[in-house]
Amino acid sequence: MPETVSFLVDPLPNDASAEFLEASFREIEPGSGALAVNDFAPHRGDGVFETLAIIDGHVQEVEPHLGRLVNSARLCELPEPNLEQWRLIIARAAERVPATGEYALKLALSRGLDPGPKPTGWVNVTPGADFRAAREDGIRVITLDRGVARGAGERAPWLLLGAKTLSYAANMAAIREAKRRGADDAVYVSSDGFVLEGPTSSVLVRMGDVVVTPPPAAGILHGTTQRSIFGHLAERGVDAEYRDITVDELLGADAAWLVSSVRMAAPIAAVDGTPMPVDRHATAELNAYLLSPRD
Repeated sequence: MPETVSFLVDPLPNDASAEFLEASFREIEPGSGALAVNDFAPHRGDGVFETLAIIDGHVQEVEPHLGRLVNSARLCELPEPNLEQWRLIIARAAERVPATGEYALKLALSRGLDPGPKPTGWVNVTPGADFRAAREDGIRVITLDRGVARGAGERAPWLLLGAKTLSYAANMAAIREAKRRGADDAVYVSSDGFVLEGPTSSVLVRMGDVVVTPPPAAGILHGTTQRSIFGHLAERGVDAEYRDITVDELLGADAAWLVSSVRMAAPIAAVDGTPMPVDRHATAELNAYLLSPRD
């Protein structure tokens, strides 16, 4: 079976009949030309996406990701996604890769062709990277000023801080800057000194018996992995809450993690060169949960 699979999607309206679902997408050769040069995705980044993990044949948390896709599309004023169509495409894509191992499934919805709009979409499945060292030994991060104050997402919704958009150039630049400074990743900080999120991840901080994460109203993307972990912690009787976190609180935490759908839970081993405690037992427990089948 192939390890990389791609589909080109003709996004259907939300009220389309089920009889059109199978004919609305087709498998294409990975890496082949598929998007028109006048598509809003490649020349404006005008679209939204989600990345889901496939673990030993099981696609993790399809519904939370599709729910966030709907929210991102709403924020970007894109047509509401037909979720039955995307569920079917996700299932077909997962069937095309081996039933063992880790894979990343990326789905995207673009505003489409210019002039238009005529929405376009695609799905691409690739083998997951080897994150064993990050999950076990931790990662070094730097703090980077995001240039906006806490709460900017509510005050300036046109910034789309709560949407997962294709405009990821700044996020990738942040990771490159981290690597230039000898770190592995970054943590965005608001201009008024509060922890926000990683370029591709959510921040979890344990302070005593409580695990905290910044509230979505602070101007961050509400993480599907973070929400899943909070549900898991609640089932185990562990307190978890949303609240503002200062950089000093992060540095003084008992433990902290960057969590995301594909890398899972990576403990933060250092912040701006200052060592952080790595709780290997708690990290192993978190990743055991995250790597187990989750709907």
